[in-house]
Amino acid sequence: MSLFGQDRSFLHALPAADRRSLLAEGARRVYEPGEVMIRERDTSAYVLALLSGWSVVSVGTERGSRLILALRGAGEVVGDLAAVDRGPRSASVTALGTVEAVAVSGDRFRRFLAARPHATALIMRQLATRLRSADVERRALASETVLQRLAARLVELAERAGRRADGGTVLDLPLPQHDLAAAIGATREAVAKALRLLREQDVVRTANRTVVVLDMPVLVLLAQGRARPGGDPADESPPGV
Repeated sequence: MSLFGQDRSFLHALPAADRRSLLAEGARRVYEPGEVMIRERDTSAYVLALLSGWSVVSVGTERGSRLILALRGAGEVVGDLAAVDRGPRSASVTALGTVEAVAVSGDRFRRFLAARPHATALIMRQLATRLRSADVERRALASETVLQRLAARLVELAERAGRRADGGTVLDLPLPQHDLAAAIGATREAVAKALRLLREQDVVRTANRTVVVLDMPVLVLLAQGRARPGGDPADESPPGV
């Protein structure tokens, strides 16, 4: 399961001249924290090339909650699916913090791709990667415990957006508990219980929307389903989670 895109983003994989050409096609925009950048089911077709900040990709559920599908940061493009197939938006994109982006119309983005086969191949690879990630996510929802899914998310956040400090790895993406729950398809109550287990065993520390990973090796084992909180080898799922 992965919240992040490929190691090398679309913009960074483009030749410098092509990157400049694409950004010249659009208008610069700044989104404030919590602002909706793209709305699910909307019929707009513009693409956002992200220059700085982080955004959250999510979909609504039949129960009125939301499921977080991905985090997208600088160098990535969002909204490309609707621009390519001209269908309604498949998900919402919301600014996690302040986000700076360049908005390119769907028509201009399609013309850019048509003139550059290399860019088209990059977009196709990006779409394929996201599809494979969605398949893995469905498998995880069906077969893994809440604790295991949460541990995997925390490991990923620590590896991709963490910094060494305070005796551990501080997650620089301050996702509140309800967002962590939405990122693993669980309830807030279940995530609170799993975090309590991790805190009691000194695997993580939490305070004021901040998570610090204190014991990465144990967290990795938990994500793999190979340990219980405390670092003991696991031969079954942790009870009650």
